[in-house]
Amino acid sequence: MSKNLLAYIVSLLLLGGAIVLGVTIGTVTISPVVLWNPASDAAAANILWNIRMPRVVLAGLVGAALAIAGAAFQGLLKNPLADPYTLGVSSGASVGAVMTLFFGISLPFLGSFTLPVMSMAGALMTMFLVMGFAKLVDRSMKMETVILTGIIFSSFLGSLISLMIALTGEELRQIIGWLLGSVSMRGWPYVQMALPFIIIGSFVLWLNRRELNAMLFGEERAQHLGVDVKKRKLAILIGGSVLTGAAVAVSGTIGFVGLVVPHMTRLVWGSDYRHLLPLSFMNGAALLIVCDLAARTIISPTELPIGVITAFIGAPVFAFIFFRQRKGGTSNA
Repeated sequence: MSKNLLAYIVSLLLLGGAIVLGVTIGTVTISPVVLWNPASDAAAANILWNIRMPRVVLAGLVGAALAIAGAAFQGLLKNPLADPYTLGVSSGASVGAVMTLFFGISLPFLGSFTLPVMSMAGALMTMFLVMGFAKLVDRSMKMETVILTGIIFSSFLGSLISLMIALTGEELRQIIGWLLGSVSMRGWPYVQMALPFIIIGSFVLWLNRRELNAMLFGEERAQHLGVDVKKRKLAILIGGSVLTGAAVAVSGTIGFVGLVVPHMTRLVWGSDYRHLLPLSFMNGAALLIVCDLAARTIISPTELPIGVITAFIGAPVFAFIFFRQRKGGTSNA
């Protein structure tokens, strides 16, 4: 059995196991039999398909979107510390979403899609501002400069969100609950809201898998190999920002998934983006489903924000990657 085939089998088993655990474990334990035979217990089937399944699917989509976006950003910037959270893209998406909630914005013809569209616009604008400012500071665009610029913008955007929270009235609870990161009580409408954008963003990144491989050797080498670097970079940045915006719009700010999952996937299965992108997609989905399960069961009946769980996992991994990178003196994207 080839290594790549084994990687897909293991990732699919992890994802399948996470989904089964996510829909069966909770305040009421539901037998897995209800999954394929709803008639065996109508009340349990109602809980499973109308409450738990949309939550698990949404958690999976958000985790997958953040993981594949993180993998693409790490490949594009050639650094394992890059992800939507550290680059400030999540904060930009949050500002777009909070503005929509704060001002009650509803764009013509978009209706419920206003929230993800505004969130994606915020993510995209932030990404271009971060890259543009980093280029002004350092023409060579060293990774340290890009990361620091992302942190600066993230702090500034965080202050804008705090200002809106300070000025808000009745929406305060909704905004704060959303900012902490959660997929609780979202339902199928939120899945339908995020799904089209996650499919589009993932497809854009998938189309650029070979170009990401070429860029690992440097932009100049990639150009010699026939890659239109400027065009492809733009496509990858847009694809990653669309994914981040869609994820943040439906779940709030959830950090470190885009950092941890691609890095661990790369360590175990290698750096070939033809496989790294789909594997990160599946593993990101599995991780966030498990994190959401932990968030709602650890201190049941009280529910923790899912962002708290991912931060507990992500912060030590971030420290480990940073230490390993500094000790090795290389950037293992």
